[in-house]
Amino acid sequence: MLRGNKSLSAYIRERLFGDHAAPRKRTGNSPVQDAEALGRVLGALGQSRLSSNLNQLAKAVNTGSLPVTPETESDLAEACRSVAAMRADLLRALGKSPGDGP
Repeated sequence: MLRGNKSLSAYIRERLFGDHAAPRKRTGNSPVQDAEALGRVLGALGQSRLSSNLNQLAKAVNTGSLPVTPETESDLAEACRSVAAMRADLLRALGKSPGDGP
């Protein structure tokens, strides 16, 4: 028997349980409330070198070789603003207020 236009899981259920197989219930509990905000966060993360830069900063701090200059402070402040903006977008995408959570 061919599966036709049925999904593979629907076909398998029908083969296992016969013609009276109940369709799978969907919960509809998708945590994403704002796909556009989620897209912005994922795009920003994809374009950033955040993980690499944080790793380099952690290594420099651990070895005591991080020079604290006005430029370094400015770069760190900008990075913190970027992370805060991504966090706010992510929380909005999940239907939460930016004030929610840890």
